[in-house]
Amino acid sequence: MDAMRKQLDVLMGANRNGDVREVNRKYYDRDVCRLFLSGLCPHELFQLTKMDMGPCPKVHSLPLRKEYEEARAKGVDNYDRELEDAIDRLIVECDRKIGRALKRLEDEDAKAAIAISVSEVTQTPEVLELSKQIKEKLKEVDQHDLEGKTDLKIRVLEEVEELRTKRADKQSMLLLDAFNKDRASLPQPLPNPPTVAPLPVPAPDPHTQEMINEKLKKAEDLGEKGMVDEAQKALEEAEALKKLPARQEPVLDSSKYTAADVRITDQKLRVCDICGAFLSVYDSDRRLADHFGGKLHLGYIQIRDKLAELRVLV
Repeated sequence: MDAMRKQLDVLMGANRNGDVREVNRKYYDRDVCRLFLSGLCPHELFQLTKMDMGPCPKVHSLPLRKEYEEARAKGVDNYDRELEDAIDRLIVECDRKIGRALKRLEDEDAKAAIAISVSEVTQTPEVLELSKQIKEKLKEVDQHDLEGKTDLKIRVLEEVEELRTKRADKQSMLLLDAFNKDRASLPQPLPNPPTVAPLPVPAPDPHTQEMINEKLKKAEDLGEKGMVDEAQKALEEAEALKKLPARQEPVLDSSKYTAADVRITDQKLRVCDICGAFLSVYDSDRRLADHFGGKLHLGYIQIRDKLAELRVLV
């Protein structure tokens, strides 16, 4: 209910019900979100993801954004620096996360940390053109939203979703091609491995041997008492114990290696240098497309693009 109310506030203004107090609200009021006025509020980007920041506590209003843009064009106010600082903090934290992930991979496999830059292999002219079209369509969405043209807004949003899906599919195929080359450098199993003679079964360790002896003694005692079925069961348990592999001391320092480290090594993971997510060189094109079309990845693309845009304007 609160989310729906905020959407109506953005579209129609918080005064849609005739609250006199709202009539006098200005873009520079303290309860108005300056980041939204400047074009992007991070609270809206990562909803329902692990980076969810919750709803923005301040007012988002398209009419007030228009009022701010008119004032900004006249040189009255400019909140770009506040937006730049806010999203720069998010990107710095994300880049730290990426750095930690790369270091972790490098500790396991030196080639893994430098094998692939996701952004480099997925930013072709075609992908960049799709990104440009998406930005233009999103501007249309804001304009239709401001004018209250809901049908047109929905139609354009559907076009945005189609463009994003097309871009995600294209990026997934580009990265899949890069991963295929990456996989080629990994050790491959022999096509026809030579037949190896079975290894001799090692003798049970002392603890297991003691258990076997106990089972055999139990079987003997039961047999003497005429309890044939129970004696047979004890013998079967002793035979099963003989087939158990001997316990060996671990060769790895358990304090240094964890289950997560083993998983990383087995899956041959790579790090997305846009959002910091792990991607496996064994991922399918569908899984990669889901990553590129995911809210977290799209959110970081948006804030990185916005930061680059703000720094060009300085």
